[in-house]
Amino acid sequence: MDLVFQALALGVLQGLTEFVPVSSSAHLVLLPWFFDWQTPILESLAFDMALHLGTLAALLFYFAKDWKRVAVAGFLSLRERRIGDDPDRRMAWFLVVGSLPGGLAGMLLEKRIEGLFHGESLTNAAVIAIAVGLAGMGTLLFLAERFSSKTRPQASLGFRDALLIGLAQSLAIFPGVSRSGSTLTAGLALGLTREAAARFSFLLSAPLIAGAGLMSVVKIGKSIQSGAVGRNDLVLVLVGFLAAAISGFACIHWLLRFIRNHPVNIFVYYRWALAAVVVGFVVFR
Repeated sequence: MDLVFQALALGVLQGLTEFVPVSSSAHLVLLPWFFDWQTPILESLAFDMALHLGTLAALLFYFAKDWKRVAVAGFLSLRERRIGDDPDRRMAWFLVVGSLPGGLAGMLLEKRIEGLFHGESLTNAAVIAIAVGLAGMGTLLFLAERFSSKTRPQASLGFRDALLIGLAQSLAIFPGVSRSGSTLTAGLALGLTREAAARFSFLLSAPLIAGAGLMSVVKIGKSIQSGAVGRNDLVLVLVGFLAAAISGFACIHWLLRFIRNHPVNIFVYYRWALAAVVVGFVVFR
């Protein structure tokens, strides 16, 4: 029962933090660290990908109509070799351009980052680095909220914007930075409205999550075949997936409504507070 609770807690945490700008990766590292959970299956690739695929499912389901239009428009643009002014065709290629920096960063740095910030190799220095990422990106988000115009609608998005937001997303490979935090900050800094920046942030996250998930399917299959992931472990994987999917869907719905009329400072203050707590734990634990 303790393992089921841990799987459920991590799944809910993933769903609640993947789409708000507070860094889901930092929370997934810090929660077991805070409570000294040492459960191999919950630190495994299979479980980690189950959580991310859960939030991907929430993302695909919530924006199903958008994805259908964008996919069809992207296919037509390839067939006709023309993008034109169609907003869905443009969005399809914005997502391609915006995903390239993050995909490249993942291929070059993912294994090294995992070695530093996961499992038994997690050091106090790595935890402090997470706190720095939380506070630093929180400060940038605060400045973007404070000084940006927030007047540009989603229709004004261009290829330059997509590339710059994609470059910001590539920084999220470091726990504490946050995929949604970096892209939302970049979107606001470019003058997009909060809702436009958030929607593009959500859409842009899907290709990278899906790509990482597909790359891990073979590895997960091998883990199951070798016995590294047993039948009882699969129950925990399923619990994590469902918890992340349900909480992620609810979080997307809430955030899009919240961000229309409220500044993002609540997330900034949370990041600063969490960073202070983490440093306090390192110093006094």
